[in-house]
Amino acid sequence: MPRTLITGGAGFLGSHLCDHLLTKGHEVICMDNLLTGNENNIAHIRSDKFAFVKHDVTNYIEVDGRLDYILHFASPASPDDYLQFPIQTLKVGSLGTHKALGLAKAKKAAFLLASTSEVYGDPLVHPQKESYWGNVNPVGPRGVYDEAKRFAEALTMAYHRAHGVDTKIVRIFNTYGPRMRLKDGRAIPNFLRQALEGENLTVYGDGNQTRSFCYVADLVEGLYRLLLSGCNEPVNLGNPNEMTIEEMARKILQLTGSRSRIDYLPLPQDDPKVRQPDIANARSYLGWEPRVGLEEGLRETIAYFKKTLELQKTWTRP
Repeated sequence: MPRTLITGGAGFLGSHLCDHLLTKGHEVICMDNLLTGNENNIAHIRSDKFAFVKHDVTNYIEVDGRLDYILHFASPASPDDYLQFPIQTLKVGSLGTHKALGLAKAKKAAFLLASTSEVYGDPLVHPQKESYWGNVNPVGPRGVYDEAKRFAEALTMAYHRAHGVDTKIVRIFNTYGPRMRLKDGRAIPNFLRQALEGENLTVYGDGNQTRSFCYVADLVEGLYRLLLSGCNEPVNLGNPNEMTIEEMARKILQLTGSRSRIDYLPLPQDDPKVRQPDIANARSYLGWEPRVGLEEGLRETIAYFKKTLELQKTWTRP
């Protein structure tokens, strides 16, 4: 039975990975300091092959016994989070990655780094291939996340080259699905909460900036294939179906039946104008591409948000 550590395992993506690896026969250790993660995301897990450890991975990580895999997903991931926690974001990308890689070296474990499409910054190449080095403002407010992930990638490759650690790097493009927080700060959860609560939807800029949205189940399958692969260079995982932010807002209004309107506010500094993954390497090396359609994925996410909002109302009733 493989034994696997997932840092950030109580977060949105980490918790789905916990579920997936348990179904694949792994013993899973979920480690999280709960800065942006939530134990509710893993509360449903009932398995003697699962353990939760509350720990900040910027401090020394100690795990008894063998480890076969380490998946490093600990980090604030939405703009609201890393603007609120800039120092913590830089620390988990640098110190946290160093501690997790050191553990992988000691345990002779394979290591998978969760990187991001944000390493491409506001890209001047479209769509974005793994060979593109990016256009990042290192001293802008978003730089704390972008540069933390770029440093984490460099450190990961250094451990691979200098110490022979079996490392993988995934560059994750915009992902959505159940377990996103109501006030996550990213486009889809923002739009869903606003639409379901009858608020106007907030679109920044003119709404013509693009993103490519991937449903979480598709992403997790790609992550699993990458984990088992021989790929040591970065690999993009995301849905190449590009759409504008305004198109997404209108799609959510349609699917929720909301009568909310759209409010347009100024575009935040360094917000990327375009985002679309080139997934040729994922197709070639992993045999992977997204399969869940946008409407199907959004309906699943809407159902989760409706249930969460109803529970929240129940908790606040006198």
